[in-house]
Amino acid sequence: MQATITESPFGKLPDGREATLYTLTNANGMTARISNLGGVIVALQVPDRDGVLADVCHGYDNVDAYLGESHYFGALIGRYGNRIANGRFTLDGVTHQLDVNDGVNHLHGGADGFHRQLWEAETFETPASVGLILTYLSIDGDQGYPGTAEVTVIYELRENNELRIAFHAVTDKATPMNLTNHAYFNLAGKGDILGHELTIHADAYTPVGAGLIPVGPPAPVAGTPFDFRTPHPIGARIDQKDDQLALGSGYDHNFVLKKTAEKALEVAARVVEPVSGRVLEVLSQEPGIQFYSGNFLNDSISGKGRIYSYRSGFCLEPQHFPDSPNRPDFPSTILRPGEEYATVMAYRFSVV
Repeated sequence: MQATITESPFGKLPDGREATLYTLTNANGMTARISNLGGVIVALQVPDRDGVLADVCHGYDNVDAYLGESHYFGALIGRYGNRIANGRFTLDGVTHQLDVNDGVNHLHGGADGFHRQLWEAETFETPASVGLILTYLSIDGDQGYPGTAEVTVIYELRENNELRIAFHAVTDKATPMNLTNHAYFNLAGKGDILGHELTIHADAYTPVGAGLIPVGPPAPVAGTPFDFRTPHPIGARIDQKDDQLALGSGYDHNFVLKKTAEKALEVAARVVEPVSGRVLEVLSQEPGIQFYSGNFLNDSISGKGRIYSYRSGFCLEPQHFPDSPNRPDFPSTILRPGEEYATVMAYRFSVV
């Protein structure tokens, strides 16, 4: 079987522009369906230990559903993944007010962030992969952010069942930049994710306060329900009496990754679904990863013939830490003119 990439209509935006769905298939039969609307990963067909394919990614059937939803299924997130307190930060002596779309806070780039934009798209093929290059020009003042930013995101489906995502950006004014993908996974393709066995390579996490904004310094995971240094079922401790779990209604926290070297592309988290045997490894160059256990999903959400019920999907989002523009003690997310933002992540699938 040869790797291929095809395209098909995905619906019209309110202004009449047409979105496209790209289907990337590798020689193993794994497929990734990605739209240039928000760069969303619409579907991922992945084999189990018997070679049976299932769609392991939450998504919708058309443009209208993506424009009407607030869960960021499969979306490219920018300019800033995660939360910024009160939607406000001060940079070089100037205070900027961003769109406030999560209570009093700014979340995932704002209501009209990158996830709602129609990106320019170009396909490519190599001897060992097929891919999609997406580009978007985010103008000065977009959702309140300073500077015009040129953003490129490259999706590449490789022969080893790895979907690699490379992010690049440049700007003409200093601005926060923290890009990620917000895919929701269920490696069984059905049911909840509480039996999935999760490992996160992190000795610490960032405790949160109201609105899930980090408070204080990172805290050790040892002795807490956040210790995933060895594999644990996601559901094993999710309902324990714990102040942090209560604030997130489950897991919705940033983990401080153990890195062998700064910017090393390495496995940040690993998930095993024991019944199907499917394994997901999330690779990242970032200092943190947000683990979200689908606590705000409910039976009112459906797509692709499935109902996305409570805790039916999980997210592992490589990124810098939440609220970093207001936290000089956190790794900086400020991109300045003359610099290039560049980071790589990947979803790699296998079986046990």
